[in-house]
Amino acid sequence: MLTSMVKEHHKEQAKRKQEQEVRRKEAIEASNELTQSLVDTLNVGVAQAYLNQKRLDAEAKQLHLGATNFAKQTHQWLQLIDQFSTALKDLGDVENWARSIEGDMHTINQTLELAYKASRATQTSSGAGTSLEASTSASASANPSAT
Repeated sequence: MLTSMVKEHHKEQAKRKQEQEVRRKEAIEASNELTQSLVDTLNVGVAQAYLNQKRLDAEAKQLHLGATNFAKQTHQWLQLIDQFSTALKDLGDVENWARSIEGDMHTINQTLELAYKASRATQTSSGAGTSLEASTSASASANPSAT
């Protein structure tokens, strides 16, 4: 009876060891599956973050290129506006010069007219010959801007 109890006890211990071994293997397998699942999930997140970062880098490069091109274009526009402003200023200077010359020419014309009238009045009052009047009259008609 004692030996049978010992044998039965050994059988139960062996059975429990086998059950424990099976459970241990199942636990190890479950933990491996959990670990693999977590790693896969983490890898998907890391891969997605990497792809997002790669896209952001490409877009940042394009944005920088666009900003550089825009800055160049803006600089060219500013130069063009500066040149246009200078041309307008020069045009204004030419216009002022032309007005000044026109005023001077008008003054010269009036002076010549007065001188002509004064010399004509002097000639008519002194009774000088008609040949002098004819030559002055001919030169005045040849140059109508002087009259």
